[in-house]
Amino acid sequence: MLITDNKKIETYYQALLERKQSFVGIFFVGVKTTLVFCIATCRARKPKKENVEFFTTFKDALDNGYRPCKVCKPTENANQAPEQIENAIKLIKKNPKVKITDYQLRQKGISPEVVRRWFKKNYGMTFQAYQRMYRINNAFQELKLGKNTTDTAFDTGYESLSGFGYTFKKLIGKSPNQSKGGNLILINRLTTPLGPMFVCATDNGVCLLEFVDRRMLETEFKDLQKLLSANIISGENEHIKQVKKEIKKYFDGTRKSFEVQLVTPGTDFQNSAWKCLQEIEYGTTTTYQEQAKKINNSKAIRAVASANGYNRISIIVPCHRVIGKDGKMTGYGGGIERKKWLIEHERNNASA
Repeated sequence: MLITDNKKIETYYQALLERKQSFVGIFFVGVKTTLVFCIATCRARKPKKENVEFFTTFKDALDNGYRPCKVCKPTENANQAPEQIENAIKLIKKNPKVKITDYQLRQKGISPEVVRRWFKKNYGMTFQAYQRMYRINNAFQELKLGKNTTDTAFDTGYESLSGFGYTFKKLIGKSPNQSKGGNLILINRLTTPLGPMFVCATDNGVCLLEFVDRRMLETEFKDLQKLLSANIISGENEHIKQVKKEIKKYFDGTRKSFEVQLVTPGTDFQNSAWKCLQEIEYGTTTTYQEQAKKINNSKAIRAVASANGYNRISIIVPCHRVIGKDGKMTGYGGGIERKKWLIEHERNNASA
């Protein structure tokens, strides 16, 4: 949303001049003379007040024709986890079977209050809930490898089998004994120059990669859990680690194709459409009509567009490379401005 309140504009402009860290992510400032947008701490030369306008989200700035500043990288740095949060997450990963207390956080110089606020805002859950998911995921993996329930429960820090069983079933959807041959969808977060994304993966590969503000994202989560008969909980596996590395290289302009394994539950027609998307060369675009021809159904243009809309793995399954017959940018769940940015990014790096 464009900020029109004069008092806020004055406050934000002063914060921009003073490079106030506390305003990072609170506003995004568009510079009319350069058509770039920045965060409060940008080191670039400060524009005059009459040459700027303020937005509440980076998406609003993108939608109004501004592009991310190369100096402060607003969409990346505004959403990246602060150092205290990174340290708290590292603490969980190093001690996946231990409940991290507020006292332990303070001993490491981490504010429990800052951690709680950040997790609530960026994950929609408490830090303790995030911890429980990591501990239960660790237990789930050990049960699948044949470890007995009693040893797993007490080794994971639970004082009773009943407490472990209740939490396990609440998060996984099945009791510990019932889940030994089951599946689980792990979800994690990554930052990109176009904003934060969620990535989901099973033991078999990545099944979702979406911008966190994508419309109908909650519906996608529900559909995915139903299609794969598995619950989504916070965690990380090798596929998630791999996709983070590959996506970073993609945005750096050094990766043009992806090697990470994918899981794409859907109809035969949808999978044929998604396979066709993966065959569109980096740095090029095609139309829905051409895509329909390639899957031997030139009249199924609307069906192809619908299948593309159900694609849950953005960028890697590149539905952004499909445009209208008249050359117009149409139908992208992440937003038309992101689609334009991705196409331009690939064209600029195609020959590199």
